Amino acid sequence: QVQLVESGGGLVQAGGSLRLSCAASRRTFNYYAMGWFRQAPGKEREFVATISWTGGSTYYVDSVKGRFTISRDNAKNMVYLQMNSLKPEDTAVYYCAAATGNPGDINTYNFWGPGTQVTVSS
Repeated sequence: QVQLVESGGGLVQAGGSLRLSCAASRRTFNYYAMGWFRQAPGKEREFVATISWTGGSTYYVDSVKGRFTISRDNAKNMVYLQMNSLKPEDTAVYYCAAATGNPGDINTYNFWGPGTQVTVSS
């Protein structure tokens, strides 16, 4: 069992930046690919970014490429999402999750945090 807790959300103006953090409860977190997802009101949860357990491979949804950066610090059991040039359409609850299988398959993300709200004003 891996427990995840996100932090760093808040209200920011368009063009601003936020850094989300995700703290994991177990050292075995080091062996999981990690992902960030988001869910806006009335919309389905969508993939945002993923990072391999070594940190050597990352992938982003097209809408955030060049603006968001996912990273991890396995020594601290932490995953981060640096979000720059934020847009109103980035407004959502952001979740971190741990993948026990193929990180490209949302169904393999078996551990989820409770989420953190990000609101971008225009």
